[in-house]
Amino acid sequence: MSVLAAYTVPLFLRGEVIADDLVSFGTRQGINEFQAPDMVRYVDRLPLKSPGEMSDLYDVSFDEILDVLEALGDALDFDTNAHLQEAYEAALVANVLPPEMMRNSYRVLRPLFTRRHVLEVADSQVGLDYLNGWVPQRLSDGRELRVRAFGSRVLHIPAGNGGLVSAVTILRSVIARCDTIIKAPSNDPLTAIAIARTLADVAPGHPITKHLAVGYWKGGDLAVEEVLYQPRHVEKIVAWGGLASVKHVTRYIQPGLELIALDPKRSATIIGAEAFADHATMREVARRAAIDIGVANQEGCANARVIYALSGTDEAGLAKANKLGELIYAELVALPPFISTAPLYPNRDLFERLESSRMTDDFYRVFGGERREGAIVVSQFDEPVDYAPMLSGRVANIVPVDHIDQVTRAVNAYTQTIGIYPESLKRQLRDNLPLFGAQRLTSLGYACSVAIAMPQDAIEPIRRMCKWIVDEECDPEVVVPLWRVGAAQ
Repeated sequence: MSVLAAYTVPLFLRGEVIADDLVSFGTRQGINEFQAPDMVRYVDRLPLKSPGEMSDLYDVSFDEILDVLEALGDALDFDTNAHLQEAYEAALVANVLPPEMMRNSYRVLRPLFTRRHVLEVADSQVGLDYLNGWVPQRLSDGRELRVRAFGSRVLHIPAGNGGLVSAVTILRSVIARCDTIIKAPSNDPLTAIAIARTLADVAPGHPITKHLAVGYWKGGDLAVEEVLYQPRHVEKIVAWGGLASVKHVTRYIQPGLELIALDPKRSATIIGAEAFADHATMREVARRAAIDIGVANQEGCANARVIYALSGTDEAGLAKANKLGELIYAELVALPPFISTAPLYPNRDLFERLESSRMTDDFYRVFGGERREGAIVVSQFDEPVDYAPMLSGRVANIVPVDHIDQVTRAVNAYTQTIGIYPESLKRQLRDNLPLFGAQRLTSLGYACSVAIAMPQDAIEPIRRMCKWIVDEECDPEVVVPLWRVGAAQ
């Protein structure tokens, strides 16, 4: 029996919306199907015929780019934008996040495109002078340089954990004046297309609109990717996701085609002894930790999962850690639904392991979890639970430790964000934890409050998306020429 398609993902092709030649795909949950144009029929139209066609992006001043983006932001009003509303309805079918959270992910889009925010991102991540023209520099040997940041032909494979990623992808590309192709994620199929269609509404025929394409094909489709993933078509691929998501990309990487990987990380939390000074302080720390755990139901890389607490491991220390676990659980389940809810699809294996931990209270204390609404498991010794990599769906593990050195062994190249309390402890650790792999240190409670105008995963994505071109001038009277060196010898 055929399954009725839940929604259609059209192809946005440089201002044109195409919904022909439809084929069916399964959603990640496997319950529904959706339709999209057969990309094999359109892959030859995705890339530019010639890189020279990007010249119109350089006929546009950055002030005009700011005007267009501000108009785009004004139009991304969820209550009135039919494209966003359609994307939201599709996300309810394709994504694991509940309605309140998905709706909120669309309401936060407008501020990203304000003039003030775009200027902040552009200046901090690239430099306005380099985006607007040639920046002069004189080297010690006397040669004169002029350097400019040029946009690339970029293919984006973004993550699908909420509408923000698609918006950031488009924002970064426009700032860098890139020619942009976006492969829509199956669990957020219409957000990037909704933003692109809104852009076409406010700036039809504009170079920014003409240099944006968004469509869907199944990752690993050789009939599409062997044609598209070539240096003659794209120069950089920005891929979010783990090994399974990017493995089909790595086979195409070669000179002239660079992979910029924003791969998933695990994050951690460090709570200093100051947190246990009194009950009021513990409540404040618990509230902050609950936010870091609960935002978007712990689906993000930045969410807290394992929490190292400098409570000590003696009897008094364990009592403190257990009390903190109780307080965090109470704060976690009290979070408003636009921030966090009980997971729609709890991990059954995880909760079975949690129940096993509940039965061994000499080793673990478990707060909550009976209704799979989330839980805090407190280790009764200085090691995380053996199922720590599975922690999700608002389940976190508090690990009491005696010394800060016991925390660094848990930090590695996969550690993205570490929320730390208090600030004095963060300042103490900030020159050491990066040596082990930590990429972002932030105040407890702000792990999931991420600013676009800062590096991500220890790189600066927009800077990497640019090509840094040098115009070099050498005056033989100043810069010693090789032919004179040869003659002198």
